[in-house]
Amino acid sequence: MGTLAVVLAGKKIRTFEHLYRATVTGDIEEVEGVLKITRIKVDYTLKVDPEKREDARKALETYLKRCPAAQSVIGCIDISHQLILEDLPE
Repeated sequence: MGTLAVVLAGKKIRTFEHLYRATVTGDIEEVEGVLKITRIKVDYTLKVDPEKREDARKALETYLKRCPAAQSVIGCIDISHQLILEDLPE
């Protein structure tokens, strides 16, 4: 969440607690007799001004390259993510 929040901040998109959250799920499987985390899925939810939606989508496309945690496990664990955008309350 932190790396994506930094990228969003660079695009002037706020990530206060009431605007931004993540739900993370994963799969643990037995691989050659050893339990391993094989998949991680992250569903980000962000409340954003409609004019900032495209900037938020672009941030999601690029943040993994800068994320230390993701870069540490890419190639070992399948990582998927999506961004669910909601309009800011008026």
